[in-house]
Amino acid sequence: MRTARAPVARRKRRSPEELMDRLIKAAAEEFKRSGFAGATTATIARNADVTEAQLFRYFGSKADLFREAIFKPLNAHFSEFNAMHLADAAEAVNIRDRRRLYITELQHFIGEHSQMLMSLLVAETYAPGSTQGVGEIDSLRSYFERGAAMMSGRVNKDPVVDPRLMVRVSFAAVLGCILFKELIFPPAVASDDGISAAITDFVIDGISANAELASRATSG
Repeated sequence: MRTARAPVARRKRRSPEELMDRLIKAAAEEFKRSGFAGATTATIARNADVTEAQLFRYFGSKADLFREAIFKPLNAHFSEFNAMHLADAAEAVNIRDRRRLYITELQHFIGEHSQMLMSLLVAETYAPGSTQGVGEIDSLRSYFERGAAMMSGRVNKDPVVDPRLMVRVSFAAVLGCILFKELIFPPAVASDDGISAAITDFVIDGISANAELASRATSG
């Protein structure tokens, strides 16, 4: 006597929106974990519970998926950061307080999004041209432009250091110290608060150099 087979549960058909969401989430995790070069579309598809053919139906290449999973969210985060914290900094009591507030918030922002930033930097280093680099993020470009404009407004017409260069060097100093904190700062050197304060003071002193040197040149 034959035993009746149990009915096979049919998987609910997933919408294109759900499939794309699963792919983007799986890709973000894989790119953060393995970097652009180490991540594979096969792994991303498997983790998203879709086929690789479905992945390429929605994203033409790994670079396209990288831009959607890492580049676009990071761009949006920078835009939000600029909108929120530039306004907050403008309300601070004096210039030094504004700088301290903004640099402190920038450290927090980079720390919160360090995995995305590291993935983007590694991709640009080991697969140049395959993804858009950090400098191509529209909101980061806006950050540089607005920062340079703010600095230009506080120095004379012939600054010692070009504000466009100064704002980039300041950002790079914060970025490097946060992304490579464990490598650069062993536990015995300082606490997290001490490191953060040192970064802030270092950047503020660098930014202030233009105004101080310009003042000395004028008085001399």
